[in-house]
Amino acid sequence: MGVFEAPDNLSGHEQVVYCQDKASGLKAIIAVYSTALGPALGGTRFYPYESEDEALRDVLDLSKGMAYKNSLAGLDLGGGKAVIWGDPEQIKSEALLRAYGRFIESLRGRYISACDVGTYVQDMDIVAKETRYVTGRSVEHGGAGDSSILTAYGVFCGMRAAAEHEYGNPSLAGRTVGVAGIGKVGRYLVKHLIDDGATVIATDVSERARDWLVETYPQATFVESTADLIASDLDVYAPCALGGALDDETVPQLTAKIVCGAANNQLAHPGVEKMLSERGILYAPDYLVNSGGVIQVADEIEGFNFDRAKRRASKIFDITRQILKTADDEGVPPAVAADRLAERRMAEVGRLRSIYLP
Repeated sequence: MGVFEAPDNLSGHEQVVYCQDKASGLKAIIAVYSTALGPALGGTRFYPYESEDEALRDVLDLSKGMAYKNSLAGLDLGGGKAVIWGDPEQIKSEALLRAYGRFIESLRGRYISACDVGTYVQDMDIVAKETRYVTGRSVEHGGAGDSSILTAYGVFCGMRAAAEHEYGNPSLAGRTVGVAGIGKVGRYLVKHLIDDGATVIATDVSERARDWLVETYPQATFVESTADLIASDLDVYAPCALGGALDDETVPQLTAKIVCGAANNQLAHPGVEKMLSERGILYAPDYLVNSGGVIQVADEIEGFNFDRAKRRASKIFDITRQILKTADDEGVPPAVAADRLAERRMAEVGRLRSIYLP
């Protein structure tokens, strides 16, 4: 797949940069979807893709999602993303991360990195040795630390708004929530749900994740597969692993009345949002409810203050409520209502860039 021949849902990027350092094994792609609102902020995913095409498709999809996410979050930041192609357990090294940092620096601030799947705050500290344009650093280095904390909190806020819309009460107490993926974000989300009185059913491919759930929350239930989770009697389904969780096979099997999770790009293809709507399933758009993490790392640019960032992330409840109401008023799926709001802000604020400043 070529960048210029990408499908409509992946097209429209300003810039796509391929980065390679053979000595360290670095193969990376940085995609800048839009800088209409400001520099393109988005995490770096380190993942063993099956092919270069798969890596390219993922980074194009993710970077577009970041533009919409940052817009809805009210940030003066555009959308971008990066992927490093390879198994982080095998090839991640200081040399590779520093080489990657130099490529980021070469873009002179058009792209600002952060953590994502396969990368952690310690990695961003290393990347930051070679570039100014990185967030998600450790607290010891003046950063925001683990962005999973506010990502999970934001998802919980969005889930409460969806519960209020569907059931008339924002509490998850007495509701059964299925969490697919109890990694960095899913673990924090499980805690919020348990503390709120929800019944949690979860799954993960990792045995360590299973052991953690059983030991930490014995009142929760672990099932062996996502198929088992979806088939469970759920009120809310929370995809918190990789994208594409909602497709032609899974949507017809869902028992949940609400889908609200942390995973990026949950809709496998355009049209899935209509399938959900037709089945009477309320979908809280992923790039809206999982924006707490980017709110956290964006706050780092100003000089990080956790309480301030959490207050900003709390607004995800209000924005989710607004979008769900707009969707009802306009007779469209919530994903369409969210897209329209994000695009409107990018157009209106982006237009101001046409005013010349000497």
